Amino acid sequence: MHSSINPIAMGRAGVVALCLAAASAHAGDTLSKIRETQTITLAYREASLPFSYLDTNKKPIGYAVDLCLKIADAVRRELKLNRLNITFVPVTPSTRIPAIADGKADLECGSTTNNAERRRQVAFTIPHFVAAARMVVRADSGIRNWADLRGKRVVTTRGTTTVKLLTERDKVRSLGLQLIEGRDHAESFAMVEKGEAEAFPMDDVLLFGLRANSREPDRFIIVGDALSAEPYAIMMRKGDASFKAVVDREMGRIIQDGEIYKLYDKWFKSPIPPKGVNMNMAIGHLLRDSLRFPTDKVGD
Repeated sequence: MHSSINPIAMGRAGVVALCLAAASAHAGDTLSKIRETQTITLAYREASLPFSYLDTNKKPIGYAVDLCLKIADAVRRELKLNRLNITFVPVTPSTRIPAIADGKADLECGSTTNNAERRRQVAFTIPHFVAAARMVVRADSGIRNWADLRGKRVVTTRGTTTVKLLTERDKVRSLGLQLIEGRDHAESFAMVEKGEAEAFPMDDVLLFGLRANSREPDRFIIVGDALSAEPYAIMMRKGDASFKAVVDREMGRIIQDGEIYKLYDKWFKSPIPPKGVNMNMAIGHLLRDSLRFPTDKVGD
């Protein structure tokens, strides 16, 4: 039997519900939307170096941006499009998840940790980086691991999760740490530079960046067993299995073909724009191990 929808009979609430349902269904079919518009929208960070940031021409660049561009090309091939337009949308830590969940962007190309709480709102592909909480010390300090901090002055940045990790480590090992706080990462690092603190624990990638931008990078080393693991991965909308399959398949290919190692060397072991800074960050064992067995089932 043929049926039709009468908007007048449905009433305003019914029309609104129908429109929302249609919009939701469309948002859940990213490939169809991209095919119709011949456009994919990528969310990026403006200053998350070297993952996602702006160059001198205000163009988004970085390790995660390069990965997203490869995924975009895989989507173009999947849809058999001659051309795929790319639109960039800036996001911040507070707007990045809503941008994906609300359909304002198809992929988020940044430094976002895949964890269980976030997976309730969005989906993630295979991680492209694993950050670990370690510490920066002066090269001549003699400090090489956490046990060497006994009785030492240790600076942490106010309001960061590293404070909790460190106090737990202090309680377990009775290290008698003298904890002091910096207002931000730059001040915390400066305390180590000036000898006001012996160590500054934080996500290793941030520490490598601070060291690379210091006046005398060779004076500092990043040491210590990893206190935590933070798998960074590209975000996409939740509940869109067909789109996720294309993204996961391309990420798997990038890893299996060894392209990810070339991209890693480009952004972490070579001079990068705009200042030609070299982070000199060798690939960590946590990331290397995760790339041997690629999976998006991480971060629980």
